[in-house]
Amino acid sequence: MSKTSTESVNTTATAPLSAVKDTATIFNPAAPTIVQAQSQADASQTDTKQPYHHKANHNQNRSVAQSSDVTTANATATMPVSAAPKIGFVSLGCPKALVDSERIITELSRDGYQVASDYDGADLVVVNTCGFIESAVQESLDAIGEAISKNGKVIVTGCLGKEADKIREMHPAVLAVTGAHAYDEVITAVAQHVPKPNRSQDANYDPKIDLINEAGIKLTPSHYAYLKISEGCNHRCTFCIIPSLRGDLVSRPIDNVMNEALALKKAGVKELLIISQDTSAYGLDLKYKTSFWNGMPLKSKFYDLCQALNDLGIWVRLHYVYPYPHVDKVVELMGEKKLLPYLDIPFQHASHRILKAMKRPAHSENTLARIKAWRDICPDIVIRSTFVVGFPGETEEDFQCLLDWLVEARLDRVGAFTYSEVEGAVANDLPDHVPEDVKQSRYERLMALQQDISAQKLQEKVGKTLTVLVDEIDSDENIAICRSYADAPEIDGHVYVDDINAQVKVGQFLTVTIDDASEYDLFASYQG
Repeated sequence: MSKTSTESVNTTATAPLSAVKDTATIFNPAAPTIVQAQSQADASQTDTKQPYHHKANHNQNRSVAQSSDVTTANATATMPVSAAPKIGFVSLGCPKALVDSERIITELSRDGYQVASDYDGADLVVVNTCGFIESAVQESLDAIGEAISKNGKVIVTGCLGKEADKIREMHPAVLAVTGAHAYDEVITAVAQHVPKPNRSQDANYDPKIDLINEAGIKLTPSHYAYLKISEGCNHRCTFCIIPSLRGDLVSRPIDNVMNEALALKKAGVKELLIISQDTSAYGLDLKYKTSFWNGMPLKSKFYDLCQALNDLGIWVRLHYVYPYPHVDKVVELMGEKKLLPYLDIPFQHASHRILKAMKRPAHSENTLARIKAWRDICPDIVIRSTFVVGFPGETEEDFQCLLDWLVEARLDRVGAFTYSEVEGAVANDLPDHVPEDVKQSRYERLMALQQDISAQKLQEKVGKTLTVLVDEIDSDENIAICRSYADAPEIDGHVYVDDINAQVKVGQFLTVTIDDASEYDLFASYQG
């Protein structure tokens, strides 16, 4: 097996004509150009000699191939071919947007609609957009244009929906535009233009097999799922427009979150990926209100949620965590093996001056001390982060401060992106913007440094035994493509397991021995 660094990009395969119940088939209008294209936040490095980097913003664009094999454990039959209207769905952006897509598709399916796998078979197309940075905005506008030209009936939702005037100016043929997480508005708009089917007149409808389980339809493989615990953000970082797109923090009551988590476990999910805009602020807006779940009182609070999720007995991975002091207690749970020892924390920079200009909530010396304390509590903890290079006013001294910080911090996973102006961001008006060639040079220097750090840290795992979760089987090479506790899907590395037997299946846990390592991946053997 070739031991080269492999980037976690979206892959393409052939989609079947029929889908399994609780399986959504969606298509990307610009495949392969848009699916394979990387935004500034995720510049592709096809030359393995170039500094490699994993996705900075968790791009979760979904195409036919990526959702065609998605199913839940309680699926019982294939979806019948019927005269029910079909809705095409294009989902762009981060996992939070992916969860929005899942919810909309679930509600449409409950109303009797089916999901089309291409433009020709769709009565209408919904495009769920991203508006985080300018390249994502352009990608979304291109996707809308493609859908209009190929189908003609298009509804737009998602973060870019806040710029309705811009969308309509460029694409006046769109039927409706809604903002992010506007589920009811999307459902209403679909029904307005494609009337809800009358199931009593559908000879193929069988209520015994056409029910959707409590977990809803997921666009991820059946063994892992994203669980969104809150929406919006109270921070006002100068480079970010998320609060204007998704609003202030709104947390889901803890009983609501736990009901979904339990339903996902019952549906066969082995790993929950906890997401939000600010996971460690969970419950702040609810004043940590107490609810009852399974007859027990629970506070809508980050630590309490982590404790409750541990009781489900499946992998729980935390994303988008700010390094607040109360996170220390959650790390103690990791040290007790009650959560995956993995934290995704957007540090963004290390220079005091730049952090202040960004209006970030922590200083670099505080975070270094906190990282050290976390490693003392939980020596196996893996930390992933993202960084902005070339922020307005960033000097060579500021950038060197970031490099020095990375050397000391020795983070396990790092993504980076060069600063780009986003319409509406306060940072656009800051002085001393950094030239593009300087930004790119700094980006490459940062990633080259981190590549060396990653290689060193992974080499330390050679000879160790790890538990891994099987994501894919390469039957031609007789290889299982897996992830350990240190690897989030689609953004981190993999563990490639050689010489597997026929009993190894996707979604199975394996105990393997690490034989070798590259800059970003591990290579292992399995004794069965």
